Amino acid sequence: MEQNYEAQIEAILFTMGESVEIGKIAKALELTNAQVKKIVKKMQEELADSSRGIRIIELEDAYQMCTKPEMYETLIKVAKQPKRQVLTDVMMETLSIIAYKQPVTKAEIEKIRGVKSDFAVNKLVEYELVEELGRLDTPGRPLIFGTTEEFLRRFGVESSETLPVIDAEMIEEFKHQAEEEVTLKSND
Repeated sequence: MEQNYEAQIEAILFTMGESVEIGKIAKALELTNAQVKKIVKKMQEELADSSRGIRIIELEDAYQMCTKPEMYETLIKVAKQPKRQVLTDVMMETLSIIAYKQPVTKAEIEKIRGVKSDFAVNKLVEYELVEELGRLDTPGRPLIFGTTEEFLRRFGVESSETLPVIDAEMIEEFKHQAEEEVTLKSND
């Protein structure tokens, strides 16, 4: 009798609710990772149909079943609307530094930003976008931080290696904008 692997994978992802490593799925179904990837790819294509409300996303060698973003409006009408976590400019700046420099210490973040970053880092940890990865093996043993799977999900990125690359032209534009802000502030 032929196994219905799609149904089994769907049941695993639905029941777990979080991402499940490809290797764990393969082991449970007694398949290779490549076979699981092929089956999930087919499932992703089927779920891409506009008549479907869910999708399967890949997050660093793991899969997760989740609601399509275009379904959020409908869900909000049914469920009590959760308090939306607001990311301030300071928090976005701190999150960007962590995402691109990870693993990174608070001292490194503060050196780049030029100001204390305790509040922003703590809020990002609270929002589960950033996590403590351990301690650096240097005097004082400072904590090191990196992004989480929740960060990947929220920003639609498969892995930290696939973050958009900032080119030299954009960096120059950012520097120019920062210099203009400093000039405006000093003239006030």
